Amino acid sequence: MIFYLAALQHIPPELREAAKLEGASRWYFFRRVLFPLLMPTTLFVLVNAILNSFKLVDHLFILTKGGPDNASNLLLYYIYESAFSYFDTTYAATLTVVLLLLLAFMALAQFFVLDRRVHYR
Repeated sequence: MIFYLAALQHIPPELREAAKLEGASRWYFFRRVLFPLLMPTTLFVLVNAILNSFKLVDHLFILTKGGPDNASNLLLYYIYESAFSYFDTTYAATLTVVLLLLLAFMALAQFFVLDRRVHYR
């Protein structure tokens, strides 16, 4: 929300005044003016949210340690378990490389898909 607040503060108020003079509704102003100007911030927040969602191993470790019958097990916790509980470091290293490739592919896909909608000033 802090990123969106900063992005909203950099949008000039003249755009809202011009939209009011043209008779644009609030929804039309948001959809055609405000949201396209917020797309760089949206792309940044979206990529960071996806990447940070894979790093939630500490909450899982403290709360459930995989839960009943591995119901809440995550990939990063599985890598941790493989490396430090079962001492299978080669498998854990391979899984880490796969995780990094997966995250890089997801970030690049988001950039290529959303790059058409992002307009930098």
